[in-house]
Amino acid sequence: MTDHTDDASHTEAFFTLHHRLPRQSPGSDATTRRLLALAGPLPDRPRVLDLGCGPGRAALLLAAEAGAEVTAVDLHQPFLDELREAADARGLGDRIRTVRADMGDLTGPAFPPGSFDLIWAEGSAYCIGFATAVRDWQRLLAPGGAMVVSECVWTTDTPSAGARAFWDRNGSLRTLPETTAAAVAAGCTVPAVLLQPDSDWDAYYVPLAERVESADPAAPGMEWALAATREELAVRRAYGAEYGYAAYVLRPADPRWTTRPETAADREAVRAVNTAAFPTPDEAGLVDALRADADAWLPELSYVAEAPDGSVAAYALLTRCRIGDAPALALAPVATSPAYQRQGAGQAVVRAALDAARVRGEALVVVLGDPAYYTRFGCVPASRYGIRPGFAVPDEAMMALVLDGSVPVPAGMIRYPAAFGV
Repeated sequence: MTDHTDDASHTEAFFTLHHRLPRQSPGSDATTRRLLALAGPLPDRPRVLDLGCGPGRAALLLAAEAGAEVTAVDLHQPFLDELREAADARGLGDRIRTVRADMGDLTGPAFPPGSFDLIWAEGSAYCIGFATAVRDWQRLLAPGGAMVVSECVWTTDTPSAGARAFWDRNGSLRTLPETTAAAVAAGCTVPAVLLQPDSDWDAYYVPLAERVESADPAAPGMEWALAATREELAVRRAYGAEYGYAAYVLRPADPRWTTRPETAADREAVRAVNTAAFPTPDEAGLVDALRADADAWLPELSYVAEAPDGSVAAYALLTRCRIGDAPALALAPVATSPAYQRQGAGQAVVRAALDAARVRGEALVVVLGDPAYYTRFGCVPASRYGIRPGFAVPDEAMMALVLDGSVPVPAGMIRYPAAFGV
């Protein structure tokens, strides 16, 4: 996973050490399936670009289970040969095309703009940098397309000196919020983030550790490769709770709408949108009351979507609530001006507000609303987590969205700000 390619002998030893391992980075078939579900819906035969595919564990699953037509890209020809062999053996040869190419230079006839429904990069984007990958690969997506890109991140704000020293030498890590901010700055929304389980690391490291013990240290470059790999394994044993792989589901932001935090100049327009969107002025009054509540109001999470003419087309608000004593966010209200309803403005502003919450390091959002609408953002019934409101509502209407999987989800009763009156 770390970069052991300082010279030719090191490169050769590194690939020899990893030859025919089941995985080349932390992962599992279960995680691939979960990410595939989070990235959907997809066409019946989605066109998938698997970048840094290695021997193709994900490519094979995507072809077999999603019916995908996969273009699998790697620079290491033996990995591609291994994938071709496996694809042919499984009867998937007509669904998987292998291309030897640099993921940082995806030009030429194999990579026309707008030609893929899904871009997949498990444990490989670090080779060119997460932000660069997310920015540059978007041009390859067809309308409605998505990217799944995993990145190693800090899962603590205070990593140990030993962990930081190792990662500063092997590609500095960001935190989850910092990585989310990089994705947003590159022009994407973040529909989902999955922190991969420890078992995904075991699936990579257990076979690698066995290979280390059986490798020939006298082979050219191997002594160095073994020392570097043993250090990597030791760092994981000592500091594994402080970092992990986060898999990001990303979509290009809707270019029709400009989303941003509200300013003081927007307040009357925000009131007008809420008044027009609902049958009573109650939601407009709720926003005013929440704005006056210093314990609830988070100004950077009061979001507007601008129409092309600069007017406020839609609005979404996240304010501080609590689950028992644990902090969370309440999403309410969400409003779209009647002139812009059913055109994507509401979705754009909700996604922007949720992304801003992730960047702040918030962990959990609750929302009471239409499941058919809010499930598209990844919301699920709050009862799955033992979260409940203090009033009677249909179970499916009270929903929750986990923003940071590294933080335990609290259970208990939702304590709304006083302005909600519940």
